[in-house]
Amino acid sequence: MTRQEITAFYEEHHRRLYNIAWRILRNPLDAEEVMQDTILKFVTASRPFSSPAQESAWLARTCIHAAIDRLRRLHRRDAFLQDYGRQEQEMAGVEETLDGALPDVVQIRAAMDSLPEPYRLVVDLVLIEGLDYREIAAMTGRKETTLRSLYSRGRAKLAELLKQAI
Repeated sequence: MTRQEITAFYEEHHRRLYNIAWRILRNPLDAEEVMQDTILKFVTASRPFSSPAQESAWLARTCIHAAIDRLRRLHRRDAFLQDYGRQEQEMAGVEETLDGALPDVVQIRAAMDSLPEPYRLVVDLVLIEGLDYREIAAMTGRKETTLRSLYSRGRAKLAELLKQAI
């Protein structure tokens, strides 16, 4: 397609695609991006359509799927941020249980080494290595829910050990 054909195509379809995306996402910036991605996908794809109705249906279907995918991504991001915020609050709770006294590196290493094996591994991978539960599950072969439980219990045991060390 030439630049003029692309511009004419954009002018013909952008409002309808934007409205479709906006109805699903309820965010003008995300709707604009989904609309542009849909048009770009159409322009770069080699899809022979026998009628304008088929072309229009393909555009609408592609836009709907792209908007739903974006919505799912946003929900996953929000869930991650909420989980991260909860972890931050829990860590603040651990600091409060230590009564403001901070352990030194030797005490932390000793406490980490004294944790039972499944807890030590998960706590180390999450806190020190910064891995998420999905990555740890892939490495260890355990379920993510099991890892979350081990991490929570291990972190509580670590806080208890550090409190005793101080």
